[in-house]
Amino acid sequence: MSDKALKPARKPPATAWKPGQSGNPKGRAQGSRNRATLAAQALIDGQADALMAKALEMALAGDAPVLKAMLDRLCPPRKDSPVTLAGLPKIEGAADLPKVTSTILEAVARGDITPSEGQALTGLVEGHRKALEAADFEKRLSTLEGQMGGTR
Repeated sequence: MSDKALKPARKPPATAWKPGQSGNPKGRAQGSRNRATLAAQALIDGQADALMAKALEMALAGDAPVLKAMLDRLCPPRKDSPVTLAGLPKIEGAADLPKVTSTILEAVARGDITPSEGQALTGLVEGHRKALEAADFEKRLSTLEGQMGGTR
């Protein structure tokens, strides 16, 4: 056998990274950008007006991809749309909330609104419930403090 086969493997230096330890624990600096992005930005900065004018000219000349890109920038698609739900009961207090959520669930089951719209509406109802709860808590606390002779 050769001498190399008998030698034990060399120990890693004490400064080597331990398993599970990052070489850069803080990570990349927040907001930092790639060099290529910075270089492209530097090239474009002085030409932004000319580029926009040329793109507008091409779009008006009938270049469909440029026209689509311009319209997507000027008029982005709406992320949400209004939800119309007939028969939604008015919320006077916490006792009305189960009726409202039942109405929303029935509308989802019938297909009048989508499940995601129903979930959004239920989230709004939950927010309203928390507001009612906070107002009720404030009222009860004031009453108790008044009975104890304390001021608020």
